[in-house]
Amino acid sequence: MLLHPDSCVSLNEWVNKIKVADWNKPEEIKNTFATADLLGNKSSRVIFNIGGNKYRLIVKYYFGKKEIHLFICWIGTHAAYTKLCKENKQYYIHIY
Repeated sequence: MLLHPDSCVSLNEWVNKIKVADWNKPEEIKNTFATADLLGNKSSRVIFNIGGNKYRLIVKYYFGKKEIHLFICWIGTHAAYTKLCKENKQYYIHIY
């Protein structure tokens, strides 16, 4: 059973968009996802809003020579993300 079944459609939409994305640098992620937030502190992480900002997805990125590699570090509700930020865990959390 899924913990948040209402997130499935939005998460699938996110997956479909990244499958066809053609990014060459982190700033181009915002061309596909205007509400994405690039984290600082040399974290190589981006925050995606899922389901109308009801959920947050923390993803680490690595730009290779021919493709970008994305690693999901964390997914949860917006409220849980806010708690992570208060503890500055968004830069290093890796629970998925």
